[in-house]
Amino acid sequence: MLLTTHNMEEAQRLCDRIAIVDHGHLIALGTPADLIARLEARNIVEFTSEPELPASACADLPGCHGIARHGEAWQLRVDSLAEAVPRVIHVIEKSGAKLITLSTHEATLEDLFVSLTGRELRDN
Repeated sequence: MLLTTHNMEEAQRLCDRIAIVDHGHLIALGTPADLIARLEARNIVEFTSEPELPASACADLPGCHGIARHGEAWQLRVDSLAEAVPRVIHVIEKSGAKLITLSTHEATLEDLFVSLTGRELRDN
């Protein structure tokens, strides 16, 4: 099955094993749960601020396992939303910036794909 953003959630629910191929090279193979576990975090916090913070502002937060660009936003891979969200807000306020958007979600195969390839899935 070729995965796009439209069927990634369905594949996560229905498939026993998934292979992620990038430019003809196998980069990950396993069960959906095992693949998502490679992110080393159960949750994603995504935010934008004005002015934009550098990646280093949040990279060392306790429980943060990585930060990456996602469009105009920063996306953090975190263990606990209850701990990470207040820390992110504190960092933004401490820097003098204004929080513009903030959203959270449970880590998905799409997050893993972006983490492994640095690119978004295409809608084909």
